Amino acid sequence: MSAAAADRAKRAARTVTSGWGRVSAPGRMLPDFLICGAQRCGTTSLYRAVAKHPDVAPPLFHKGVHYFDTASRFARGTGWYQGHFPLRVLADRRASSGRAVTGEASPYYLFHPLAGARIAQVLPEARLIVLLRDPVERAFSAHKQETGRGFETATFEQALALEDERLAGEEERLRADPAYQSFHHQHHAYRRRGRYAVQLDALCATVGRERVLVVETDELFAPGSDAWDQTLRHIGISAWDPGVVPRANARPSRPIPDAARRELEAHFEPYDARLAAYLGREPSWRR
Repeated sequence: MSAAAADRAKRAARTVTSGWGRVSAPGRMLPDFLICGAQRCGTTSLYRAVAKHPDVAPPLFHKGVHYFDTASRFARGTGWYQGHFPLRVLADRRASSGRAVTGEASPYYLFHPLAGARIAQVLPEARLIVLLRDPVERAFSAHKQETGRGFETATFEQALALEDERLAGEEERLRADPAYQSFHHQHHAYRRRGRYAVQLDALCATVGRERVLVVETDELFAPGSDAWDQTLRHIGISAWDPGVVPRANARPSRPIPDAARRELEAHFEPYDARLAAYLGREPSWRR
């Protein structure tokens, strides 16, 4: 079978399974936790590690359903969303504790201006996890990813220069029109996605700060760090060793140009200061 034929077969199988999932939605789980981003901060690595826990039952198809950040998917309703998760009776039977949890991950949930309110509406008790890293490195990594996926054609320096023009009015339009999907907002926000404190304030205002755990990526699997155990406690599952967790989706490349690094470090300084007030300590990249 050719690759194209195999891909078509997979899509057809997902369509059939998704249809059955929606019909059987009342007996299925809804997420107990969401890994909400930030983009290029290790959401895939964390999801893969957590998904191996003996009490976690992952979604049926892939790590992220993108329900809260995609207008056409959110319009399908909670039953459609719930159809992506395991049947409760089967998941509990397989869980080591007898009671399974499930969750998903999307790096756009933190940044999308409507996602927080949608999460609060559909999942009023779910626990949220936000991963953060040096916003300068994050911006450069995001540019590499968007370029590799064909969503960016400008150089890093050009993309930074274009960002304000590309994103002008996009957040306002997303708020005003829940059916709107913004390509530039999702794929070209190199500086804005690194303004972490702004996004955390907005998220906590809708879901409640007590439901949001902020973890620095560099500390997550560092020897002697409590970040991994803290993450499991926040989700509400037992301590467990995931073993060696490789970083997913790494893209080696040339270093960040010096001029761009200096410009971004200066740009993020006041936002990092706000983040330090939120965390009660300096973020690791500013120490």
